[in-house]
Amino acid sequence: MLGLLRTLRAMEPLELSEQVRRRAVDAGAAGVGVCDAAPFTAAADAIEQRVAAGMNAEMRFTFADPPRATDIRMSFPWAQRLVVVAWSYLPAAGSPGPPEPGTGRIARFATENHYSGLRRVLDEIAELVDAAGHQAVPIADDNRLVDRAAAVRAGVGWWGKNTMVLAPGTGPWFLLGSVVTDAELPVSEPMARDCGTCVACLPACPTGALVSPGVLDARRCLAHWLQAPGVIPYELRRAVGDRIYGCDDCLDACPPGGRLLAGSTAVRGRTDLLELLGRDDATLLDRYGHWYIPRRQARYLRRNALIAIGNTGGPQAAAVAAGFLSHPDWLLRAHAAWAVGELGDELAVAVLDAAGAGETHPEVSDEIGLAREVAAAGLR
Repeated sequence: MLGLLRTLRAMEPLELSEQVRRRAVDAGAAGVGVCDAAPFTAAADAIEQRVAAGMNAEMRFTFADPPRATDIRMSFPWAQRLVVVAWSYLPAAGSPGPPEPGTGRIARFATENHYSGLRRVLDEIAELVDAAGHQAVPIADDNRLVDRAAAVRAGVGWWGKNTMVLAPGTGPWFLLGSVVTDAELPVSEPMARDCGTCVACLPACPTGALVSPGVLDARRCLAHWLQAPGVIPYELRRAVGDRIYGCDDCLDACPPGGRLLAGSTAVRGRTDLLELLGRDDATLLDRYGHWYIPRRQARYLRRNALIAIGNTGGPQAAAVAAGFLSHPDWLLRAHAAWAVGELGDELAVAVLDAAGAGETHPEVSDEIGLAREVAAAGLR
């Protein structure tokens, strides 16, 4: 062991870089590159512009502190390089298959904790760099770094028009993480390619959230709203369809990822909505704890499921949604009212009238009124 440590500590940057690359590839990484740790000024400007235009909606993450997110040295003053790793979650994540009444769809990146594989690779690289006598800290899904900008600078991929980073053979189907280090490793060349004339992702977005190539308006993005606190906007609820977390539509449409997607045939990422709505908080957070759930409150999982069940129906859907009209949480009563109105069976109007008679929360009362109009119109 001492001999290995002496060998690592005597390593030249080029040799260490090759060791890092081999370790990443052997561990299953879809891509790896190295970039310098200078501030990402273009990314900072873009973030500031989105915030000024209100396009970040309520999203925080890198939007909360753009100067910090785009300058890794604010968090790690000693940083010289970023080793950027791409980890593909296909074919492991499979496909949710066709819609089924009473079931909800989960975006592929969230079917399980796919970050665990990425973090394992980052940890191995950090240990290797540390053994060579350098500082090394792995970070992933971390608001201290605009990881997509780092990936582009490191030559892992190129900016796609859907705002994702795309890579040959993998398309957009990967997660990103980095190892921050003071080792002055040779930097990679950025990838000399782009999307060309392809705009397949833009019309694929069900709500038009991709307002122009490379520009996402989070106020229209379903993936954002399904992990945001509060009420899901009324005008977006039908577009949610059977989704309960994430949205893959612009990724599905991306040609560079088509071959990998076609080979991801195992049916995964679909869940029973009635079962979800019947579980207690602890069970839900245990099962879906790898998702971003606002304030770790299971109410948001139920909120999403109520929207999905209102869109998909299925046996007992109307009865279960109606049961939530008396739930102690006003947020769930509000979304349950919408679902009852959309399902619109012959009892919907009477059920909503009864709920409205005893309702004291103004937002829920408004929702019940709108839902009653929808249900009544469906009976004509």
